[in-house]
Amino acid sequence: MTRTLAGLPGAARRLCLSRRNGEICTRENGHRGLHHRKGGRLLWSDLQADPPACPGGGAPAEPAATLPDGFPHRRAVCPVCWAFVTLADATLAPHDSWRGDASRADADHRRDWFNAFGW
Repeated sequence: MTRTLAGLPGAARRLCLSRRNGEICTRENGHRGLHHRKGGRLLWSDLQADPPACPGGGAPAEPAATLPDGFPHRRAVCPVCWAFVTLADATLAPHDSWRGDASRADADHRRDWFNAFGW
């Protein structure tokens, strides 16, 4: 049986999450060999991986709508990597591409926000 990323214990923290052309590697973190996207034909090496810096940094943005508890705390959603990013003078601050939530609580907030306000 296949489970979604959010359904895994610790969510995305157990996955490699290297990126190529915006696609995320779905192998286990620390794996040996090529990266690949499960269900796709895209394979890549570390040399071919996208740089960690998201190209969405510096794009104009406004703070995202908030949940009743204040999440995402005046941050905006990056349209490239879907991270919640702080704003610097009405633009997205430079940031690394989103590679998973730091905790289950962060993943729950993120899920609730996207369920409430959409993509």
